[in-house]
Amino acid sequence: MPRTDIAQIGKQATLDRLFDGSGFINEHPLPAAGRGAGCSAHKLMLEGCDFDLVYTPLRHLGYKAVLNVLGELYAALYQPDALSVVLGLSKRFCYEDVAALWEGVLAAVREHGVKHLSLELNPSINGLAIGLAATGVQQRKVLDRRAAAKSRDLLCLSGHLGAAYMGLHVLEREKVAFTGTGEQPDLAPYKAVLASYLSPEIKAGLPARFIEAGVLPSCGYFLTRGLGEAVIRLTRDTGLGAKVYLEKIPISSQTFAMAEEIDMDVVTAAMNGGDDYKFLFVIPIDQHETFRKEFHDFEIIGHLAQPDVGPVLVTPEGAEIPIHAQGY
Repeated sequence: MPRTDIAQIGKQATLDRLFDGSGFINEHPLPAAGRGAGCSAHKLMLEGCDFDLVYTPLRHLGYKAVLNVLGELYAALYQPDALSVVLGLSKRFCYEDVAALWEGVLAAVREHGVKHLSLELNPSINGLAIGLAATGVQQRKVLDRRAAAKSRDLLCLSGHLGAAYMGLHVLEREKVAFTGTGEQPDLAPYKAVLASYLSPEIKAGLPARFIEAGVLPSCGYFLTRGLGEAVIRLTRDTGLGAKVYLEKIPISSQTFAMAEEIDMDVVTAAMNGGDDYKFLFVIPIDQHETFRKEFHDFEIIGHLAQPDVGPVLVTPEGAEIPIHAQGY
């Protein structure tokens, strides 16, 4: 495959090529949201810390990076409107590398209805850095209808946990084996957990779905650093306690199998593993019936409690274990 040095074609020509035929223009600055209340989210992803290009395809990375920031808007019940991307590129990255990454970005913004997009390129001496800033919009009357969180409100999760963390373990293990032997690993048995880590998905239009159903979460959290970290933030933000029931946490059979293979506690993966790209919402208890009827893809895993309870994990025997998580 040909490799075109970005310095040969220049920064502006590179940007022009990336936007050509995309349906977007490179907007600097991005317009402020003008169709209701606005919300912003920011993320920074660093090579060697947040991703490893030895086993992460650039197109997958671009797509995943966009979801990483848009998920924060969805958790707050905002519809994504604008996205700004800043790439820090070392000399080892050519135009074709950036184009592959950009393909993933474009796929994600189209899927999630982003209307405004900008891209900036900067030099880097430490590999690849991806900075993202997203803004979302929502009608003020919708936000004003959200009730304050209270004890006994439901904790609802959008999908199973721990698979992404297991996928990362597979990739790191096989990377070491490949480095030592040079033999291409057989990853077919781990397809499900690898997909959870490398190419997570978020259903577009989540805020509209809540509005149409007449169910408005009191608050929401986007899980990228484990369930435990999100529950601790929830108790801090609301001033309430939270009970999460261990047997209610959804964990896939593939995750259980992988945890057994590497001799890891699967609950640890669910509570402290990262990159799940799932949502934790607080649903008012009086909307329980409607929620159960309209949101079959969510699981009720616990409820809020009095402040003195704190964040706890409740075992099937009824023991309450305090939740601890570094979240980093």
